[in-house]
Amino acid sequence: MKLPDIIFETLTVGSLAVNCYIVGSKKDNKAIVIDAGGDHEEILNTLKKHNLTLQFIINTHAHFDHVGGVRLLQDLTGAKFLLHQEDIVLLNYLNNQTEAFGLPSIPMPKVDRPLVDNEEVLIGNEVIRVIHTPGHSPGSVCFLINHAVFVGDTLFAGSIGRTDIYGGSYDKIINSIKTRLFTLDDHVIVYPGHGTFTTIGEEKQHNPFF
Repeated sequence: MKLPDIIFETLTVGSLAVNCYIVGSKKDNKAIVIDAGGDHEEILNTLKKHNLTLQFIINTHAHFDHVGGVRLLQDLTGAKFLLHQEDIVLLNYLNNQTEAFGLPSIPMPKVDRPLVDNEEVLIGNEVIRVIHTPGHSPGSVCFLINHAVFVGDTLFAGSIGRTDIYGGSYDKIINSIKTRLFTLDDHVIVYPGHGTFTTIGEEKQHNPFF
């Protein structure tokens, strides 16, 4: 993502290689982190490198691999954690999630405010629009920033997110992608929760699920 007033970094964090995105404003040196899945020290070092102050931690959903670093970042920076209301309940089962993968428990984040569909979050001069896309989880959301959309585990290059886990729904994820993502311009860049980036146009044309 290239915008003149925005600092943008992608980190691969945590045991399941989650894409964690840092979006900072050159205007006021405030930043958001999308999907702080772990490796909080690496996230903090990246923020420090760019002289950024963390304002919000915003999550596409509440599966353990995407929230593993949230609580430590909250405690160390005072940043506010925002999550869609329908995924807050999943935080109560974080230990069940990690146990299923044979991984150690993670500290439970504290949600400071729920996100709602079509809400706008400001970072500098840029508007981040919240798009509710249930299917991978009940409260899965995507974040649209200018010509880029951060989709978590809803859409991947050539695939879609899993729906065989608690709260998942194949019908809902297909509907979410068709009605909320594929209605975006073809040139919009798709930044997923795992793997490489793609575009809306590429997935409309070549994704085998559609």
